[in-house]
Amino acid sequence: MLSFDDDLTTAPVSMRLRGETPETIHAPVPGGIVSPPLSSEPVHDLDTEQHALGNPLGRVRVEDKRVINGQADVNQLVPFKYRWAWDKYLAGCANHWMPQEINMQRDIELWKNPRGLTDDERLIVKRNLGFFVTADSLAANNIVLGTYRHITAPECRQYLLRQAFEEAIHTHAYQYIVESLGLDEAEIFNAYHEVQSIRDKDRFLLPFIETLTDPTFKTGTMEADQQLLKSLIVFSCIMEGLFFYVGFVQILAMGRQNKMTGASEQYQYILRDESMHCNFGIDLVNTIKMENPQLWTPQFRDDVRTLMKKGVELEYAYAEDTMPRGVLGLNAAMFKEYLRFIANRRCQQIGVDPLFDKADNPFPWMSEMIDLKKEKNFFETRVTEYQTGGALAWD
Repeated sequence: MLSFDDDLTTAPVSMRLRGETPETIHAPVPGGIVSPPLSSEPVHDLDTEQHALGNPLGRVRVEDKRVINGQADVNQLVPFKYRWAWDKYLAGCANHWMPQEINMQRDIELWKNPRGLTDDERLIVKRNLGFFVTADSLAANNIVLGTYRHITAPECRQYLLRQAFEEAIHTHAYQYIVESLGLDEAEIFNAYHEVQSIRDKDRFLLPFIETLTDPTFKTGTMEADQQLLKSLIVFSCIMEGLFFYVGFVQILAMGRQNKMTGASEQYQYILRDESMHCNFGIDLVNTIKMENPQLWTPQFRDDVRTLMKKGVELEYAYAEDTMPRGVLGLNAAMFKEYLRFIANRRCQQIGVDPLFDKADNPFPWMSEMIDLKKEKNFFETRVTEYQTGGALAWD
């Protein structure tokens, strides 16, 4: 699970040093059958299926697999090369949850009580929902209509399908909160058009979505592959790895003060999911870098730093908009430090020089929330470490 205390490098040491996995070292040639010669052209969507059908005896070899521009049959999940992606898929399945499992009664009573929350606290809840209700839909569209068709490693595709489903669950969760509290649905769901700080973040993301969802976009050239890599960095490190964190801190801080506990619990599960999404995206970026080192130019790294800096500015503007005054023991200035801390962390995770000379974490309790190690009283609410029955170990 992604934690601020994790080692900064995400790929296994053997992969970083040799560009190999245990599977590539020991992969046998299957049954003495010689695979047909590989095309020099990258394979995309229907081309992939036609390639597979046209070569019925072309058994997949581990060494032929690549995350992008691969020619191996994407319909054959095994033999595994990217075991880390498969492990994340299994972990995502084990962590399955649904919004209706969380009781919202206390939240409803608190929200309907005129003295239950201050105006500033109510603004935080509505701004949070206004951003998140459409953010996860944007993320899902980016996966389903864009990223998935450009990734040629079936293990990674398998996780992307799980991630897309989790984005749908998150959208469902926000809708469940909106409905439970009786909020104006049109106001909340259209906030990304009406609220400047939310609209600015989404406008920043849209060009990268449009690049990958453009039906004419194909990888296989230096320029296109860099565009893909840049878009993956934006979504893993900036959208899911930065843009969500002001909102997470705000709602989870309310839960720590015994306010909006049902919403807070759902945000905890969402934070757990999004931490894994971010972690997967970083692993994906680092693997593409390892397989395509020519993409990682000094100019490209400078571009990434510029994008990350812009992301910090946009998220801080959102923090100021949602918290014009101090509330819940938080203030906008604390978020400036926190966002710089996270941005430095993301830069280090993908091998980019940190943006800020010194940045500390003013919310150390968030690491605990991300790891979800803290158990809750079973009779008060469901256990935070809930996993599906088949994944439980009765030690």
